[in-house]
Amino acid sequence: MTLDPAMGDVIIAEQLKQFLLVLSVSLGVATLPQIFSWLRRIPYTLLLVIVGLGLAFVNVRLVNLSPELILVIFLPPLLFEAAWNLKWSNLQRDLLPICLYAVIGVVISIAGVALALHQFAGLELSIALLVGASLSATDPVSVTALFRELGASKRLTTLMEGESLFNDGMAVVAFGLLVALPLGNAKLDLQSALLEFCQVVGIGMAVGGLSGFGISYLTQRFDLPLVEQSLTLVSAYSTYLITEHLGGSGVIGVVTTALILGNFGSRIGMNPRTRIIVTEFWEFLAFFVNSIVFLLIGDQIRFAVLGDNLTTIAVTIAAMIVARAVSIYSLSSLSNWLAKSEILLSEQTVLTWGGLRGSVSIALALSVPVILPHREEIIATVFGVVLFTLLVQGLTIQPLLEKLQLLGSQPLRQKYTEAIARQVALQRALEYLETSQKRPGIQPEFYRYQKTLLSGEITLLQEKIDKLLDEYPNLLEFTTAELRGELLAIEADTYAEFVRAGRLNKELSPFLQTIYDRAIEDE
Repeated sequence: MTLDPAMGDVIIAEQLKQFLLVLSVSLGVATLPQIFSWLRRIPYTLLLVIVGLGLAFVNVRLVNLSPELILVIFLPPLLFEAAWNLKWSNLQRDLLPICLYAVIGVVISIAGVALALHQFAGLELSIALLVGASLSATDPVSVTALFRELGASKRLTTLMEGESLFNDGMAVVAFGLLVALPLGNAKLDLQSALLEFCQVVGIGMAVGGLSGFGISYLTQRFDLPLVEQSLTLVSAYSTYLITEHLGGSGVIGVVTTALILGNFGSRIGMNPRTRIIVTEFWEFLAFFVNSIVFLLIGDQIRFAVLGDNLTTIAVTIAAMIVARAVSIYSLSSLSNWLAKSEILLSEQTVLTWGGLRGSVSIALALSVPVILPHREEIIATVFGVVLFTLLVQGLTIQPLLEKLQLLGSQPLRQKYTEAIARQVALQRALEYLETSQKRPGIQPEFYRYQKTLLSGEITLLQEKIDKLLDEYPNLLEFTTAELRGELLAIEADTYAEFVRAGRLNKELSPFLQTIYDRAIEDE
């Protein structure tokens, strides 16, 4: 059966309209915190979910959310952006606890949820295992964004992001192994499951490694920021598709590629300015994709179906939280004992409560075969749990950070930096005024008035800065580190100019990147 070309054009036009509608609503939501200041306390992604819920409540459906759309189009850029920005030095320091959370933690999560649903909700064990596998992937996008905004420790962010990157792959692999059980196509054999797991992960790491190192050495041959930026985008999607075609984990493949490019390829093949361009591109793409995904998550909720499965959802939420607490506290203690990780109890509490579920869980639930009789119950349960984690856990993570005294000094630093920036801007305006006083047509009274006005504002700002430094002596260290970072960045840019001019060997790129990384770490 062939599709009528005219009908095809109509379908494409309708899909484009739906996409533009989703994009318009998403960007409209982004402006709300600027209009209503009290909305700034709500993370942007959670605000999108709330707006999506409002649309679902009045039965306005923006677009049908398919698992293929999330996994193939949305998931690769989200994974790539997170892994690209994850420093290997930070990841290496906490590699043991991250691996424990991502591997053993996923097993504990699946087992805990499955046993609870089997015992207390009466679900078949094979169906309960599918629900557990769908909900074993954490999605802390909102939490980590809040961490950065509030100035929480970089280590806490690394632990949460690192776990999420690796357990996404583990969850997808586990789901693929378990989905055949209720269909009667496979039996729960530990040996064969481990063999298939190693095969899927191995293929993902192999393809990701080849892609990452191949592009890293390729970018050594030229210095074209737009081409290098495009190559990273192509690598994210091509690695995912090729790995999945070969029977491996596309998630593991994309994460491996991004880690290599972010920590190795950018050192040997990109100058500091190119890396900044690529990083900003991926920040935009992640914002763009998240804006669509989280809005659609809320918009896809079916309140009637949720109401019919409240008991199952409640049991799942309780089991998931308990399993998460058991895995985090026990595995953190094991890591502290084996590797002296020194993960504080307060940090473990935040990791436990911050284990939100999101797009990956929903995509896995939607990919359950249609022939399964319990498919609708699985989807409703997963949607209900995801909704709980995003709205309840996501909106209470900031008070928890405040209660445990884990907030950094980011708001104070921002206030101090704004005062410094304002002072520098006014000082430059005053210097320009000095050079313009003899310009024809400028009245002496106007010149004196402007000079007095600018000088007065500069004095007031200096008093404000001095007061901040007196009240918060730690700002002196921040000021010193900031200046050191600026000096190192200027040094790196100067070397890069010599490289681009052909006056220095391009093999100095790793040295330039080291200087740039030192500048970033000092910020």
